Amino acid sequence: MDLLPLTEPAAGARREIRCLRANVTEAEALVALERRGGLLRGRLRQMAVAYLPFRLYHVEVVNRGATAQTLYAADTISGVLDLYEFSAAPAETELQIITTRNAPVARLDGQVALQLLENKVRRAIFQTGFFGVRALQIPARPLDCEFHVPYWLGFFAHG
Repeated sequence: MDLLPLTEPAAGARREIRCLRANVTEAEALVALERRGGLLRGRLRQMAVAYLPFRLYHVEVVNRGATAQTLYAADTISGVLDLYEFSAAPAETELQIITTRNAPVARLDGQVALQLLENKVRRAIFQTGFFGVRALQIPARPLDCEFHVPYWLGFFAHG
């Protein structure tokens, strides 16, 4: 199963989505991707933007009797991308409505996505020091806030 279909029949019809405003312009992405070419990857042949779906979660971390609350956004395609941390839910001024064909739909079951999120938070806590963890609890709950995040993709080839 292709997680990011780019051919028209696989990608489906154009649809409207809510997405975060891009932090990187097309020109900046072009420069960054061109630098990544070389002997192994070849030359940058094409570039595209894909909008990946994310869901916002309220996460409470209880460790050594102290409680910290944070908002994390996790991808709902495979759950393997890095988490985004927010101090508050994205405001309407930080979001935009766009029409695109390059926005795959969410594929993860809600319970699986929640378990992946909790495991990522747990891993991050243990990386700060195993001996500083005691009576760790990570209750998390999904919020009614879904949006897409733009990712620039580079397609490389030799010749």
